[in-house]
Amino acid sequence: MQRYFVPAAQMEQHSVALEGEDARHLAAVMRSKPGDCFIACDGNGRDVLARITSVDKENVQAEITEELTTRAEMSWNITVAQSLPKGDKLEIVIQKGTEAGATAFQPFLSQRTVVQYDERKEAKRLDRWRKIAKEAAEQSHRSVIPEINAVVSWKSLLKQFPEYDLVLFCYEEEGRSGVGLRDILSTFHSDIDGKTPTILVVIGPEGGFTPQEAEAASASHAKLIGLGKRILRTETAALYALACLAYESGELGGN
Repeated sequence: MQRYFVPAAQMEQHSVALEGEDARHLAAVMRSKPGDCFIACDGNGRDVLARITSVDKENVQAEITEELTTRAEMSWNITVAQSLPKGDKLEIVIQKGTEAGATAFQPFLSQRTVVQYDERKEAKRLDRWRKIAKEAAEQSHRSVIPEINAVVSWKSLLKQFPEYDLVLFCYEEEGRSGVGLRDILSTFHSDIDGKTPTILVVIGPEGGFTPQEAEAASASHAKLIGLGKRILRTETAALYALACLAYESGELGGN
């Protein structure tokens, strides 16, 4: 069933309205008519089943027929800090990372970032990234749209480290030495104590992190880890880490 995220102002206790692009999609693409149903989400965990009462390409009105209980969110809150990659790779990370369950994305600039960052284009790019996250969250039936933060500097990212219960700094040199994600998580499980942990996964650019950046991350209490014995592309590393964390959090079943 089609799913849409709706601003809180458009979702009342017993009714919901779709406007703009979502209304056009439901009317023109899905060819919905009165009596058809869709799922509406307020982005804060409230999901409802709604039956259309009127529809046109600019506005869809519907009555709420059922409050839904969903369990689509991961039990760990994971933010992906991704050094700006070339081309549309960050769009891939956001789209697939949203499907994999990431809570937020934090783009940043590191020493080996090769992208020419243009602050004048920031607002336009943020809008596009947020649209990609919204559509991916709808497609994967999530109840929350991941937050897409503005690009920050490496120093600004380091200052965010204390906000998290665990910071995982993905560094290929650690992979070669045998220090892996599982080694860190084996002790982290006992520290959770029933709460929802917040985790920051830090991924470098195409050329990886410099030794100086690794030292700075370690000094800021990040855990330096490898993601196996193979060298992963920057857009692969975040998704690989998310899959591993989903498994460890119990997302895939088991104890």
